Amino acid sequence: MKPILRVLSGKPVSPTPVWLMRQAGRYLAEYRDLRAKAGDFMTLCFTPKYATEITLQPIHRFGFDAAILFSDILVIPHALGQKLWFAEGEGPKLSKLEASDFAKLNSAQVLKNLAPIFETVANVKSALPTNVTLIGFAGAPWTVANYMIAGGSSDDSEALRRFSYTHPHELDGLIETLIEATSAYLIEQIKSGAEVLQLFESWAGTVPAPLVEKYSIEPIARIIREVRKFSPNTPFIVFPRGASAQLANYARITKTNALSIDYQTSFSAIRATTEPTLALQGNLDPLALSVGGQAQAQATEIILHQTRNTPHIFNLGHGIRQETPIAHVEQLIRQIRA
Repeated sequence: MKPILRVLSGKPVSPTPVWLMRQAGRYLAEYRDLRAKAGDFMTLCFTPKYATEITLQPIHRFGFDAAILFSDILVIPHALGQKLWFAEGEGPKLSKLEASDFAKLNSAQVLKNLAPIFETVANVKSALPTNVTLIGFAGAPWTVANYMIAGGSSDDSEALRRFSYTHPHELDGLIETLIEATSAYLIEQIKSGAEVLQLFESWAGTVPAPLVEKYSIEPIARIIREVRKFSPNTPFIVFPRGASAQLANYARITKTNALSIDYQTSFSAIRATTEPTLALQGNLDPLALSVGGQAQAQATEIILHQTRNTPHIFNLGHGIRQETPIAHVEQLIRQIRA
């Protein structure tokens, strides 16, 4: 069994398997070269030749234990019919979406519009070394809705929080649409070759406490249940960033195989409130990796010590930073595998 799949079955593996969120990205010269060739981010995502090459770049360079599909969580609103573009230096932008526009979102076209991504998944699967796991992914409904309502990134989810109070019925409908579209999207990724699925709830820490179960935990649980009807044995990783106090509830209600935890969360605290067979993923501070040296080595050793003899996948507590030197990533892998 592949190392990451063994961990996700609830068993410890030594040495700890490792991959990094955003491992295919701007810190790699080969990524920057291909990004310049493509001209824009959307072309990268929707051109299977480019997306396949980018997904494989960190595997060729570092030999990670998993490749994660190169794409973006916002391909779902794009496939539903909301205009999406990426402004240089500003991140994602989406066309303005009013409550009255929700009925125009077209779930029936989602899989057709995302066909190039499924081609990428199949291409990557056929090219991966036999011991490397292929991870597919999607954004969780609250996080995707955050971008859809705000028209872009919103660190405190103010627009979505306000919308949840002023238009609760309409938000319920949008969440239902996202659950349906995301479930279908992930099932198609499995059909194309994905072996593990990760759900990114990047803005979990912004959900008002009384609404966490309704708008974050239960929608994730429903997606997992729906996908498992098609593929009962495909493991899930859930990343509820910023939701330390709720992690035990995420694990219990969603019945995920693993929780990915941010760099502000203690492994020991999570282990005290979850089942010992629940795999944990994380949680090196990306800034420590960027700084490198003794700080990186010490932070890495602390994580390895805390997770020894437990089901653990080494990763960052958020995505790798653009300025991270290649040598620091190489040293991280050497330390983990030593």
